[in-house]
Amino acid sequence: MENLTARHQITNCACKSSELRTTCIRQTITMTVIVLGLLSAVSSGQVGGPVPANDFPGLHINGGFANWPPKKDGFTGFGTFRLWANGNGTQRQWAQPYPISVKVLRQRKPTVSTAAAAPDAKEVVLHNFASPPYGAYPAWGVIRDSAGNLYGTTDGAYSDVGGGGTNNAGVVFKVDTSGNETVLYSFSGGDDGSSPNGLIRDSARNLYGTTYGGGALGAGVVFKVDKSGHETVLYTFTGGADGGNPYAVVRDSAGNLYGVTESGGNGVGVVFKLDTSGNETVLYSFTGGADGAYPNSIIREAGIIYGTTTYGGNASGAGVVFKLDMSGHETVLYTFTGGADGGNSDAGVIRDSAGNLYGTTSSGGASGAGVVFKVDKSGNETVLYTFTGGADGGVPYAGLVRDSVGKLYGTTAFGGQTNAGVVFAINP
Repeated sequence: MENLTARHQITNCACKSSELRTTCIRQTITMTVIVLGLLSAVSSGQVGGPVPANDFPGLHINGGFANWPPKKDGFTGFGTFRLWANGNGTQRQWAQPYPISVKVLRQRKPTVSTAAAAPDAKEVVLHNFASPPYGAYPAWGVIRDSAGNLYGTTDGAYSDVGGGGTNNAGVVFKVDTSGNETVLYSFSGGDDGSSPNGLIRDSARNLYGTTYGGGALGAGVVFKVDKSGHETVLYTFTGGADGGNPYAVVRDSAGNLYGVTESGGNGVGVVFKLDTSGNETVLYSFTGGADGAYPNSIIREAGIIYGTTTYGGNASGAGVVFKLDMSGHETVLYTFTGGADGGNSDAGVIRDSAGNLYGTTSSGGASGAGVVFKVDKSGNETVLYTFTGGADGGVPYAGLVRDSVGKLYGTTAFGGQTNAGVVFAINP
């Protein structure tokens, strides 16, 4: 299985290796969820008036979720999240702009609790970021080499303490086994890019990634950072037909890179290939109709790309699961309704050896708090778990990892004892 990274690596696995796959699939739809840990952070939403004409209504959410944080709107990384009372005061209804006419570089300054957390003997803090100039807000997870060193990025666009590297545009970093951080590269925010996403690494110890912004036209770049810390811009997006504002990439055995962009193409994102000479090919440009809109992270296996879109699909606009061959032919494997089957996936999928795909949606389900799903090779969806938004968590923005016996692991952004999210496992 090829290296891959996911857009929401703040709560997702950055590199899913072959040992997470299994050849034994137990056929059952009776699932239980185990909350492995509780996350602590504080965020708040925004209460507004009547639903604007350019917004479509989403799912009803119970009053316990009245203070959710900003959620992406397709063009920005998180966008604006609006909440409205439904008249009886017991529920709120959320709506998201789809599409919007103005593309804005993602910016977010999360509110973090400053209260001292109780010690947890099960967690070891390997490194605390202390900006400037060492980076702040490592939002995309890490990858690990055979010696145990960790590599990742910090996203300067989220920084409210002036510390996203020397130019507040993010850094590429290494943390060794003793917890010492080395800044391998600090982005200037200019032609070299700004706000880096997750990384992958080749056998020569080169790191590859993308930046959401920056570049000559402000639409992001694909970059390489070698073992000496020298950055090379492999491709600069224009924001036009070639796409704009990319997410992380995967790499094939020949060194070609594949990824998606959030904008450009028809305005709702593309799937692209970048060869070893820096030539970009748009493999598919989404239309925003039945084929989906705003793609998430992808995987590539045996020459086929698999992924999800957050929006598009049928009239509900709740997104799709798709596959794409190298000739650019897209097949929609499943279209979410936004109801009990889930809706609005914000992460990609993982795949087992039998060809089943597994993922999450951040909305839909019986409680509107998202689901864990499986889509088989025939396009049949099974909801493996529906989150209640209570102690079991709610709103899984990130994707999943899977162990050798088929157990699925992930995180939710909210729910749990303090409504700050959980780490969970789902047992067949």
